Amino acid sequence: MRRLAILVPLLVLAYPAANAGAQPLHHGAPNHRISRSTSTNWAGYSATGSTFDSVSATWKQPSASCTSADAYSSFWVGLDGDGSNTVEQIGTDADCSSGKPVYYAWYEMYPKFPVNLSITIRPGDTISGSVTTDGSGSFTLAIQDVTTGGSFTTTQKLKHARLASAEVIAEAPSSGGVLPLANFGTVNFSAATVNGQPIGGFNPDRIDMVSGTTTKATTSTLSKGTAFSVAWKHA
Repeated sequence: MRRLAILVPLLVLAYPAANAGAQPLHHGAPNHRISRSTSTNWAGYSATGSTFDSVSATWKQPSASCTSADAYSSFWVGLDGDGSNTVEQIGTDADCSSGKPVYYAWYEMYPKFPVNLSITIRPGDTISGSVTTDGSGSFTLAIQDVTTGGSFTTTQKLKHARLASAEVIAEAPSSGGVLPLANFGTVNFSAATVNGQPIGGFNPDRIDMVSGTTTKATTSTLSKGTAFSVAWKHA
């Protein structure tokens, strides 16, 4: 069974259903690298090779095109997770549950369970997210639906984060294994910055999502060092 969080303002208890047994849904499991440019669960850009204290980006919430099968897709900004076993992140989902699209916002201090938020998220809304740290174990995670004005900010503690990567990612979430990727069409990211500078200045890895011989999502080149898109290809 899923573990339920105690209800506090702006948080909700319900998680979308996952056809993955009793495991909790993780929106941001660490990067399952195949190579420098491919991953089984991530698509987007990841900066490594330095110490990172902030990441931010804006994206257009995509629309999920659903069949009868459950499927999942997450869009987020975060620190760590590429070569380390924690991820400090905040973002949104476009999922398919019992054939219907489900949209919501969340934050996650992986490997802790994610916390879903009560902000209303709609396809086409402009979303802005950021994660910052003081370098001493305190993280501020913030998200805003710029279209509606809804927002959420939380401060979380994690003493042993390596701060070894910063990323802007579209992901196939995990629950005891990588889940089917919902058809989100294309998600457009912009204003992607790391340590207050364009992410392109850090020579980030451009990552496509690949499982075996199947390409699940592809990432475009960076425009002006801060903008790119990720296109769905296969569940």
